[in-house]
Amino acid sequence: MLGIRFIKFDSMAYVIHYKNGKIVKEGRGLSFFYYAPSSSIAAIPMGSSDIPFIFTESTADFQTITIQGQITFKIENPKQLAEMLDFTVNTDGEHLHADEEKMSQRLVNEAQTATSAFIQSISLKDALRKAKDIETRIMEGLKSSEAVNLLGVSPLSVNVIAVKASANMERALEAATREALQQEADQAVYARRNFAVEQERIIKESELNTEIAVEEKQKLITEKKMEAKLLVQNNKRQLREMQIEADIAIEEQRKLLIDSSVVNKKKEADAQAYVLKAVLEPYKDINWKTLMAISKDGLSPKQNIALAFRELSENAGQISNLNITPDLLQNLL
Repeated sequence: MLGIRFIKFDSMAYVIHYKNGKIVKEGRGLSFFYYAPSSSIAAIPMGSSDIPFIFTESTADFQTITIQGQITFKIENPKQLAEMLDFTVNTDGEHLHADEEKMSQRLVNEAQTATSAFIQSISLKDALRKAKDIETRIMEGLKSSEAVNLLGVSPLSVNVIAVKASANMERALEAATREALQQEADQAVYARRNFAVEQERIIKESELNTEIAVEEKQKLITEKKMEAKLLVQNNKRQLREMQIEADIAIEEQRKLLIDSSVVNKKKEADAQAYVLKAVLEPYKDINWKTLMAISKDGLSPKQNIALAFRELSENAGQISNLNITPDLLQNLL
């Protein structure tokens, strides 16, 4: 109606209302009426945005790599950005130009510029392992870039998703890596077998050392037993020697005792013989018959008959006839 329009923006859009080339109002999330023939409205998104990027670079060994990632940024100064790029919207709040894509491309270009010198100074293998370093280089390059500062944009983070070589080079690297891994696996198997052999040797050596120690202990035990037996035998021998010495001493004492006893008995016998000789000396020349007759007890009838028979036997040659009656023998018996 007569060129008057109403427009409304959400809170994430910074709105600048120009009228006749001058700023009439500005702010976030505005809604207002405006006269379309003389007004121009710019809406700058204030939320954080993500820009995917992918570009190629050459390494120090002249190999091509592809770097893929994402840049997260936020517009800090929307008025400054509105002066650099065109964010004008139509009556429906849609941007008339694609300057937001220009801003994204500038950020990607600055990111590639920040990494170019770094990638060209390292080898392919190092580049494939330097994703974090590439992120750091891009972040530092964006923060120090004059073009980014002029846009009023602040980078929040940089994520490098992949760093890849060409397909042929990837296959070559995979083959080399596979061969290296196979060698490492072979080396690991060899080391494991060598370790097992070494452990087996250590175990056998330990067993041998244990057997040697057991044999040494057994030898010591045998020697100790032999020493104990020898000590027992020595003690027994000493006891036997002491017993023999005691027996010898006893025999010597007994010999002395016997000798003394023999001497005493001899002396006693000599004394008795002397006494008997002295007693019998007066009777040695006397007839025994006389001695029998003068004995103090005299002869009994039996002794007399016995003497008579003796006399008869001595004079048997002179006897012509002898009668011995049974009564006489009965009486004698």
